[in-house]
Amino acid sequence: MSVVSNIVLSSRVRRSPYFAATQRYGCKAYSVYNHMYLPLYYESPEADYWHLVNGVTLWDVAVERQVEIAGPDAARLVQRLSPRDLSSCAVGQCKYVMMTDARGGIVNDPVLLKLAEDRFWLSLADSDVLLWAKGIALAGGYEVEVFEPDVSPLQLQGPLAATVGEALFGAALNDLKYFRFAEFDLDGMPLIVSRTGWSGERGYEIYLQNGADGDRLWETIMEAGRPHGIAPATPSAMRRIEGGLLSYGADMTLENNPYEMNLGRLVDLEQEADFIGKAALARIAQDGVRRCLAGLTIEGGREAAAGLERAAVVLDGQSIGRVTSVTYSPRLEQTIALALVAAEHSAEGTALTVQPEGQPEGQPGTSVRNARVSPLPFVSKKTV
Repeated sequence: MSVVSNIVLSSRVRRSPYFAATQRYGCKAYSVYNHMYLPLYYESPEADYWHLVNGVTLWDVAVERQVEIAGPDAARLVQRLSPRDLSSCAVGQCKYVMMTDARGGIVNDPVLLKLAEDRFWLSLADSDVLLWAKGIALAGGYEVEVFEPDVSPLQLQGPLAATVGEALFGAALNDLKYFRFAEFDLDGMPLIVSRTGWSGERGYEIYLQNGADGDRLWETIMEAGRPHGIAPATPSAMRRIEGGLLSYGADMTLENNPYEMNLGRLVDLEQEADFIGKAALARIAQDGVRRCLAGLTIEGGREAAAGLERAAVVLDGQSIGRVTSVTYSPRLEQTIALALVAAEHSAEGTALTVQPEGQPEGQPGTSVRNARVSPLPFVSKKTV
């Protein structure tokens, strides 16, 4: 993550119901995500990382805007939007899904929540799915409502998240299985809590259904977490890259398909439903991909990651790909990256070099770094 300068606040960009709390608690920088301010770090990116992996943290992720699809044709429209077979998805269940266009390109990779047989939320990454879904619904004549509800998620993440969660919601929270959710009322605040998150650690997402209660919910959670050392934090690039978790807009865009991201398991070509991009994805599955996502370990200490965002990946003087995300891992004491590379050079152990954007490819320089293809994830959940 590079921070160039302080962001200028504008009425054109929305503020979350927790925005005032993030400022009170010392957030030092923001980005913009889904047309809303997203906190970047508090104490420092590394200090926030250690709070996450050693304790418990609270994140303002209201930028994960919800698109609600409700009505008699809701299930049909949701299936039309995604290549993952959702026919067995139960009420109370979450699913990580791809959304694809007619060419098989990735429109978004939301978490789907099935609230009822005829009501769904898409918890979004950074792209305008509301307009996309509205257009598909209109063109297809689906009997549905597609809108953005008053829903603002927080994430409670870290090895002590379950302890704080039990203090808030009782022992019933511990019965919540991975990628399941339940409804709770916390001091009159209607919430949906899911056993999900974007940290690679134990965690929950807490969906507030009344934005006016944002500040009260934040303080209620912080108060419950104080005996356990809770700290405000943000989605950690260090931890999510360690865990091989992908970021839409960085690691994948509309120009990529699920097979390039090693996510072919989320494409079911055998289902009867004719989802958008089915024919294109069938051709890609048959022909194979020319590039794919790979992990890289890069030589050098903390300074090695500087300038390597979007760096070229080079083999024998020829560019074979590009870094998509890079960070220094304090736990591994190693610079690590995600990269899109030519499929034939993606085998574990392949020796490569990376060189910053703007430097002539294949030309040696002091900023060129040796790298090696590494299996993903760099740090698995079983080791934390």
